[in-house]
Amino acid sequence: MGLTKQSTGGGVLEKELKIKRSNSEDKIVALAGNPNVGKSTVFNSLTGLNQHTGNWPGKTVANAHGKYIYKDKDFILVDIPGTYSLMANSVEEEVARDFICFGNPDVTVIVVDATCLERNLNLVLQTLEITNKVVLCVNLMDEAKRKKININLKKLSSELGIPVVGTSANRGKGLSELMDSVYKISINLQTTNPIKIQYDTCIEKSLKIIESRIETVLNNKLNSRWIALKLLDGDKSLLESINKYLNYDITLNDDIMKLVNEIKDNLRSLEIENDILRDKIVSKLVETSEMICRKVITFENENYNSKDRKIDKILTSKIYGIPIMILLLGIVFWLTITGANIPSQIISTGLFWIEDRLTEFFTWLGTPPWVHGILVMGMYRTLAWVVSVMLPPMAIFFPLFTLLEDLGYLPRVAFNLDNFFKKACACGKQALTMCMGFGCNAAGIIGCRIIDSPRERLIAIITNNFVPCNGRFPTLIAIITMFFAGIISGPFQSVISTLILTTVIILGVIMTLLISKLLSKTILKGLPSTFTLELPPYRKPQVGKVIIRSVFDRTLFVLGRAVSVAAPAGLVIWLMANINIGNLSLLTHCASFLDPFAKLIGLDGYILMAFILGLPANEIVIPIIIMSYMATGNILELDSLEELRTLLVSNGWTWLTAICVMLFSLMHWPCGTTCFTIKKETQSWKWTLVSFLVPTITGIVICFTVANTIRLLGFI
Repeated sequence: MGLTKQSTGGGVLEKELKIKRSNSEDKIVALAGNPNVGKSTVFNSLTGLNQHTGNWPGKTVANAHGKYIYKDKDFILVDIPGTYSLMANSVEEEVARDFICFGNPDVTVIVVDATCLERNLNLVLQTLEITNKVVLCVNLMDEAKRKKININLKKLSSELGIPVVGTSANRGKGLSELMDSVYKISINLQTTNPIKIQYDTCIEKSLKIIESRIETVLNNKLNSRWIALKLLDGDKSLLESINKYLNYDITLNDDIMKLVNEIKDNLRSLEIENDILRDKIVSKLVETSEMICRKVITFENENYNSKDRKIDKILTSKIYGIPIMILLLGIVFWLTITGANIPSQIISTGLFWIEDRLTEFFTWLGTPPWVHGILVMGMYRTLAWVVSVMLPPMAIFFPLFTLLEDLGYLPRVAFNLDNFFKKACACGKQALTMCMGFGCNAAGIIGCRIIDSPRERLIAIITNNFVPCNGRFPTLIAIITMFFAGIISGPFQSVISTLILTTVIILGVIMTLLISKLLSKTILKGLPSTFTLELPPYRKPQVGKVIIRSVFDRTLFVLGRAVSVAAPAGLVIWLMANINIGNLSLLTHCASFLDPFAKLIGLDGYILMAFILGLPANEIVIPIIIMSYMATGNILELDSLEELRTLLVSNGWTWLTAICVMLFSLMHWPCGTTCFTIKKETQSWKWTLVSFLVPTITGIVICFTVANTIRLLGFI
C-alpha cells in the first residue's frame, strides 16, 4: 500500500537497535508496558525529557530514549511502543518485541497498571519467556489505593520470580526504588528466577525436542525455548527479524525445519491445528495471570469501578453518546471562539507595532524600497498574520483537547464512532486521528500510526484533511460571523457562530465517512479489521501539566512549523502582487485566468488564487483576498469584520459565495506542512498525490453542485 515500517514507527527500531553507549559501562534499559499505564510518565520522570503522555491507547508508536544517572552509572532508557502483547499482530507489537530480543537491553522494565493488574500480566509473562532480566513496575498505586485495591508486592515478586516495585510516577513516588532494582539487575547484584509457563503435555514435549536443536544454532543469543514456541506457532515475522538482526536464516536449516514440520504434523494428528495451538498458548497465559492475581490482590470494595461503568453507560450509549460528543465539541469551539478574540487583537497590535519600528529602521538605513517590501511587508507581515491568528485559538483549543485526552474521554469518542467507521470499511481508531486533526492535520497524519492495518491507515491519512485544522478556523469563523451570525448582535452571536461551526464540522465528519467508504470500495478495497480499544478509567487531569505540555508540545510546535512555511510564502505573495506585466500585477493575471473556472464553483479568481497561495499556511487566505481586492500589493488587516464584509460585498460576494468559500475551505488540498508529513509517513509520492487530489476533487464537486443548484432554483 506504500506504507513501510519506517513510516509507521518500525524504521525507528533500526536506529534504536544501534544505540551507541557513550562508554562500555552504560546500561540500556527497555521500558515496556500496555498503553495507558503511565509508561511515558515514568520515562519523563526518570529522564527529564518532555515525552508526551496521553490517556488513550497507541500513544507511543516509535521508540524515544533519554539518559539518567544512578549511583554514578549512566542508564539509557528506551521507551518502546505501548502494546498489549508481543505476538507481532501489529507494528507496535513487532517493534516492541524486536527491541527486547535484538536491542540487547541490559534490563527490561515493564510498567503495569495497579488497578487492572490481571490484564497487564499477559505482557509480563510473554516478556519473561524472552528474557530473565526484567523488573516489574506496578504503577498507579495511588489510584489502586483510592479504589481500595490492595496488592501484595512481595508475594507478586515471589510468584513471578523477578523484582517488583510499586510506584506513583505522576507524584514521583517509588522511582528511587525502581532505579535501585534496575541498577542491581544490570550489574548482576541481584539474580532472577522467572516463572516458567507450563503448557499442555504434548506442547511441552514438542518444545523440548526443538529446543535442544536450537540451543547450538543460536549460541544462546535468544531464549531457545521461546524460539521453539515461535517456530511451532509459525511466527514468520520473528524469523525475518532473526535473519535481519542476527544474520541467520533458520528456514535454511533443513534439519530444524524438517523437525518442526514433523512435530506440527504430529500435533495435527492430535487435532491441534495452528489456530488451536495459539489459542492454547494464549489461554495458558491468561489462566496463569488469573491464578497469580488471585494470590496477590484483595479488594476492599468489589464495586470499585462501578462509578466508571455508570458514566460509560451514558457517554457510550446509543442514545446519548453521539449528542454528548457533539455538545462537548460545541463547548470546546465556543470557548475557543470567544476566548481567542482579545488575545489575538493584542498580539496583532504588538506585532504590527514591531513592523512599524522595522519600517523606521529600514528607512534609517536607506535600503531600497524592494528590500523593505520583501522582508517587512512580505515575509514579516505574513508571519505576523500567522502568529496573531493561530496562536490564541491553539493556546485555548489544545489545552481543552488535552484535558479531554487526560480525562480518558477520547477512547469513548472512538467507541461511539466505531460502528460508523466499520460501515465505511475503515478503522474506529480513525476517530482519534480525526480529533487530532482539529488542532493540526499534520499531527493527525502522524497519529494515524496507531492504526495497524496499512489499508485503513492510508484511508485515515487521505481523509484526515476533511477535518478543519486550527489554521482554517479563522476563515470559517470570520465568514460565519459576517454573513450568518452577524444578523444577531449581543452575547448570542458567539452561540450562533458555534452552532454553525459545529454543523460545518459534522459535515466534515460525514464527508470523512463517505470518502472512506468510497476509497474502501475502489482503490483501497478491503474489509474492516478488528482492534483492541481499551476504555481506560477516568482520571483527574493534572491541569498544570496539561497546560504546560499542550503549550510547548503542541501549540508552539505546530506554530513553529507554520511559521517556517509562512515566511517563504510571504515572499512569493509579495513578489506576485508587486511584479507587473503591463498595467496589472502577476497576481491579477493569474486571478483573471482562474476566474471562469472559479465562477463555476461559486468563487472568483482572487478567492481561488488566495487558496492556492495559502498552500503553505491556511491562515493567510483571508489576508490575501483582502490584499487582492484592495490592490495594495501588501497583506492588510481591516479594523473590523464589518469593514471586511463591506469590502467583500462590494467585490461581488453573496451568501452563496460565503457558503462556497466555507465548503471549499473545509474540502480542499492539505497545506504544505501536511503534504510533507504525508510524504514522510507513507514514503510514497503516489499516496501523497492521492491525498492531495481526493479532498480537492471532492471540494470542487461539492461547490459546483451547491452553486449551480442554487442558481438553477433561482435563489440568487
